[in-house]
Formats: sequence, structure tokens, C-alpha cells
Amino acid sequence: MAKITGWTGKLLRVNLSTGSISTQDSMKYKDFIGGSGFGHKILFDEVPAGTKALDEANKLIIAVGPFTGTGVPSSGRTNIVSLSPTNPYHAATDSHMGGNFGPWMKFAGYDAIVIEGASKSPVWLRIEDDKVTIEDASGLWGKGTRDTSAEIAKIMGKEACVASIGQAGENLINLSSIVNSNSHSAGGHGAVLGSKKLKAIGIKGTKAVPIADGKAEDWLKLNDYFMKEIVGANNQHVVPSTPQPWAEYSDPGSRWTGQKDLFWGAAEPPVETGECPPGNTNWVGLRTQKGFFDLGPVAEERTIRMDGCHSCPIRCHSDMLVPELEKYGLSGYATSTCINYSSPLSIMIKGTADGDSKGMDAFITKCLGSRLADDYGIWSNYAQLGRDFKYVYEHGILKEKLPKEEYDSIPWDLLEKGDPAFLLEFYKRIALKQGEFYHVADGPYWLDKAWNLGKDYWAYKGNNIWSKMAFPKHHSNEAGSHVGTLIQIFKNRDANSHTHMNFIGAGLPIEVLKEVAGEVWGSPDALDKPNDYTPMNIYKAKFAKWSMDRNYLHDSITVCNYTWPMTVSPSKSRNYRGDTAIEAKFFSLATGIETTEAELDLAGERITTLARCETIKRMGTVNLRKEHDVIPDWVFDADPDKKAYTPGTVKLDRKDMETAITMLYKEYGWDEKTGAPTRATLERLGMKDVADQLESLKLLP
Repeated sequence: MAKITGWTGKLLRVNLSTGSISTQDSMKYKDFIGGSGFGHKILFDEVPAGTKALDEANKLIIAVGPFTGTGVPSSGRTNIVSLSPTNPYHAATDSHMGGNFGPWMKFAGYDAIVIEGASKSPVWLRIEDDKVTIEDASGLWGKGTRDTSAEIAKIMGKEACVASIGQAGENLINLSSIVNSNSHSAGGHGAVLGSKKLKAIGIKGTKAVPIADGKAEDWLKLNDYFMKEIVGANNQHVVPSTPQPWAEYSDPGSRWTGQKDLFWGAAEPPVETGECPPGNTNWVGLRTQKGFFDLGPVAEERTIRMDGCHSCPIRCHSDMLVPELEKYGLSGYATSTCINYSSPLSIMIKGTADGDSKGMDAFITKCLGSRLADDYGIWSNYAQLGRDFKYVYEHGILKEKLPKEEYDSIPWDLLEKGDPAFLLEFYKRIALKQGEFYHVADGPYWLDKAWNLGKDYWAYKGNNIWSKMAFPKHHSNEAGSHVGTLIQIFKNRDANSHTHMNFIGAGLPIEVLKEVAGEVWGSPDALDKPNDYTPMNIYKAKFAKWSMDRNYLHDSITVCNYTWPMTVSPSKSRNYRGDTAIEAKFFSLATGIETTEAELDLAGERITTLARCETIKRMGTVNLRKEHDVIPDWVFDADPDKKAYTPGTVKLDRKDMETAITMLYKEYGWDEKTGAPTRATLERLGMKDVADQLESLKLLP
């Protein structure tokens, strides 16, 4: 038997109903690479149609790919697949977390952990290499994620990594998360673990993850090439945010915020981020001063350092000194990034006391809210939680639906004054499922069901809800016109795909980006100028397909889609061209299986198509074009005084968008009438068994 490298070759199964623990050969699923691919394959094969997210029959698959644990840059991601309680059809979603859990799982010897069944009483799972036990968690039930991690670390040692749910997951709140390493959270599946009474998984391992024999020198050369010539900053922004002597271009929207006189001000001694031109590997980690980007200029003096996931050079998590948190009973520190910082401010719908959205009050609000949300294990649903709260508060629905005693007990005066202490009540009432207030965290579809919000809610300007799948937009029509829109319609939660957005937002002039688009997708017309769109063309369909396939590929190999792919680079000497084949180069060296870019893209297409089949199985309909791939009216009705495809608007045309959908179906070889994969396509991708199961369910076109 050939030596397995990259992968561990082993999958762990834990059945909480029977208490059985077993392992199996993970290479059975090798065609699906790992991570998301493993998850969707196991779910499709083993979870019957009609199963709901919180049913005992549902399974939760935590998986990584052959990159994780090997040291590939930005490969510390962990992918989780399960049925989703927020989705109207309980369709499957992917949730993802950074931190250390995925690499630790590989070091313990597993490519995936499959959680099956449900315990009758609270338990946690203890994994130390080959020793796996189910432990009593009655003393942990009711604790937040931080205390849970600390208690398990006392038992396993501080080198253990713990992924846990907070009180929100225990109480089956739809918008709940799984959290590891304090602030790295996977949104949407916390309640699934809660339904199984699985409080946490503690894991540590002592095993290496080998790469292919004899490839160490090639590996070091490829890593050096990546670090010196290819990688940029967070979201693969490849130009600095400020003009710098070495840089031909700059863009104030870039996350490459490192610059002279900008410091990690709370470090001892303070560290200047400075200019970080390409070519020096030691400066890559200073490019992204994310505290400054996420929290505003006041954050500079509070930044202790930039933190991040295992094996990631970008460091996008900011560790902040916030002694003001002590008055709320917390330690004086916060660590997080992106939406987890901004979401709490969206809950403070009356603003902050000082009225400055980038001032010190906003800083404290963001840090306090991120700490509370992570500890309770509450998911913001890409900030939709704040928008839903705003709607039901401002439209008088809370006052109408909550019992008077409950409504009057909520400290609305704190909200009106902009006092961040309001967040203590907000998150607590949700996580502990107190009264009826927790419904604001049901997710849009179930919130509407609970309180009968009606058409006005769905059409409310600024609510950002995407169709009846009930998730918020996430880099949609405002990001690449048809491309962002097409990516949006195929998911069962917010698209969370940065493949196209990293390219569009890289910071390079549109002329350079269009040149690159022409080289990658066949024509510069694949990319429109911002707010100056053109009608659909086949190159946009190719761009959209490539973006979705790379997204699923990244979630399967596994690398961070907030950084990959490397479509462009910061190197002027390369004429800013990236290297879209670099995933295949690392894959070949990690696994020892010589693989081309085209072959790896085919694997991405296979996983995208499998996820599509999973959705068909859960929805029980073959006609996804009518029932799933729906675009909200606001995409077409925005800017009523402007016509689509005129400068200054991102609105699209209904008929043209139907053409766009048909073009994308053709690219995939899906049935144009229904949007369902055909038997011929499934067999071309090596999924005859998937076609057979769908046919048995009468779900083949």
C-alpha cells in the first residue's frame, strides 16, 4: 500500500446514541478531497431525506483537507457540514472556523470527525491521539465557551485545543456557533451539537503530517516563492491603503494597512508596522493592521499584536487591550476580526453615546459585544441579527409580541442612550432563551414564522435578505454584477465566498484587473467596472463558476478563502499577476499525487455539484431554478430613476439575469429548465452513485 501523505488516512466516528467509537479509512472519500467535500459526501450518503437539523438522525462532520497541518500558508481552517436549523428546508450548510482545531485534529491522526446520534445527558469528547473517550459534561453544561475551554484544559493540559458551544447552542438557538481558541467561530451549527448534548471536543495529538517523500526542498522553494512574490494582505489585497515610495498603486479600501508611524501601540515596546514591500517574508505579518481597519484609529494605541490561525502569515485577528471591559465583569482584553467586531455595533441601533461610529464608545461596544457573542456562542448571521432586531424594534413588533412584563423588563433606556451595557441584556436573553425575545435569533425565515412579519419585512429597504432561503447578501450584485449575484443564489446561507471579492477588491486599477480577467476567464469583459455594469456574457458565467468551484475547493483542501486564491500579486516585477496554479503545486507536493490546476478545478466542480445534489435531496424538488435560485426584487428595483446598465447603479435587469442563470447552468452541464445536475454530468464527475440515489428519490431531471 502506497504511503499516504497530506491526509492522515483515518476518519473518526462517534455515535452518541450508542456510545460507539470507531475509525475508518478516509481515503474512501479521496475524490472529494477533504473538508467540505468529505462533509457533503457523508451527509448525502448517510442522512435520510426528510431529516431535520436537530433530529437525532442528523450528522455533523468536522473535516479538513490535505493542506491542514502541513504548513501550507493559511491552511488552519476547519470545515463543518451539517443540516442547518436556520434554513427553511433544513438544507445543508458549511460553517468554518480558523484557530487551531483543524491542525490539532490532523496531529491527533484524523482527517475528519463524524458526530452521529444524540446523548441523553451532556457529554464532551476527549481525543488524545488514538485514545478517544466520551466524558460527562454535566459540570460544563451552562458555562460559556471560555470557561468550558479552561475547564477542559485543566484536564487535558493547556496544549489541548477545545471547540465548544456556549449557552446558545445548549438552548438550541438557531443562530448559534461552535467556537475554538476563544474567538474562532463557525456560525450556524452550534444548536446541532446542542441537540446531541455534545458540549465540547477537546483534542491534542503528537503525530506529524508528512508531505510526499523527497519533496522537502521543492516544498521550501514553493513556500518561499509564495511568500516573496505572491501573497498580499488580508483578502489578498495587494496594494497598500496609503501611498508609499515602493508602491505604484494604493487604495484606501485596502486591508494592507501597514505603514510608517502606524503601531501596535499596546505592545511592549510598541511595534511599528511600517512599509512592508514584497520580497521580505518577515514583513508579511505586519501588512494587515486589522485592529486599525476594523475598529478605527482609536484602536492603534490599544493593539497588543495581530494574531491569527495556525500556519497563517496574514494575522487578521487583533488582540486588543480594553480595561473598560472589567466594569462589565470581563477581563480587559478582546480578540476578534471583521464581522464579529462590527455586528455588535449594528445592534446598538440608536448609535453610541458619543455619536462617533469610529470613536472610543464604538470601540468599547465592538469589543464588549464580540466577547459576549463568542462566550455565549451566538452567531450574527453576517450581521443580520442586528438588522432583524432593528426591524422588530422600530416597527413596534417587539412591543406587540412580547408579554408586557417581559417587554418592560428590558432596559431600553440603555439602548436609547447608546450605553453598551445594553448588549449584556441582549445577548443573555438570547443565549438563555429567556421569554420570547430570543426569537430575534431564529433567523429571518423562522422569525417571520414566529411573529408573522409579512411581505413588508422581506421587502424592507436595507434589510439585505436574499430570497426565501432567508440569509443576508454577502458580496452579491454590488460585487461583480452578475458574478456576485450568481454566486449568491446557489448557497443555503450567506454565500461567504471571497474568491471573486478578493480579486475585485485587490486594490489594483480596473484596467489591470480587466487584463487579468481576460487571461483567467477568456475576456476582460468577465469583469465590469464598479457601478458601471454591462449585460451578461459567457465570460462572466466562467468567472462565477470558477469562483464557486474554488470556494468549495478551498473549503476542502483546506485553505482560507479570505486569502486565497492568488489571482493577483503585489509584485510589480510580475506585472501584478498571481499564480492560480499554486493550489495544485502545493497539492502535488503534499499528497505525492501529481495534479494539474485543471484536475484540481475538476475536483472543485465535483464538490460544488455534490452540494447542489444535497440541496435537491433536502428540498425534495428537482426544480431549483424555481424554488431555490431566486433573486430578491431589490436587485432589480434599486435606483428607480436609473436604468440597468447605466453608470452609477448596481441594479440588474430581470430578463438578462435569467439569461445569466441559464449560461451558468450550461457551464456546469446542469439541466437548463430546472437547474438540477443531469445523470450525464454526475457520471462525468464520477458520481454515478449520487445519480442513482437521486433517481430512486425521483429527483433527477
